[in-house]
Amino acid sequence: MLIFTNGCFDVFHAGHALFLERCRNLGDRLVVGLNSDASVRLLKGPQRPICTWHERAAVLMSCRFVDEVVPFDEPTPCELIRRLRPDVIVKGPGYNSDSMPESQVVLGYGGRVVIADGPRVSSTDIISRIRNRDKQ
Repeated sequence: MLIFTNGCFDVFHAGHALFLERCRNLGDRLVVGLNSDASVRLLKGPQRPICTWHERAAVLMSCRFVDEVVPFDEPTPCELIRRLRPDVIVKGPGYNSDSMPESQVVLGYGGRVVIADGPRVSSTDIISRIRNRDKQ
């Protein structure tokens, strides 16, 4: 069973590791759609990403739960999902499948959407804490 998730994964943290483990436990193969540097800038602002796509992909590929990392440039991974046709797409806590455009794609061909539980840890919050410490 093919599992798919996506994100920026800009500053990899424990929340990411736990989330990817939950994703992988749902199937046989986990593919991670990784936002391009340009799409991260659009989503997060001009000072992001902190790490380049290649750096973020290397970190993800070092994680034993991840089988493949695929780039995408669009604001949503809908086109990538159409191409890959995963059995399940997984999003982290805080997402609502009703408001995610990718939900309609996967449900349209008979796939399933899972919202994983777990702690809400944010790379943006971690970066902010680091920047605030530098100011003190």
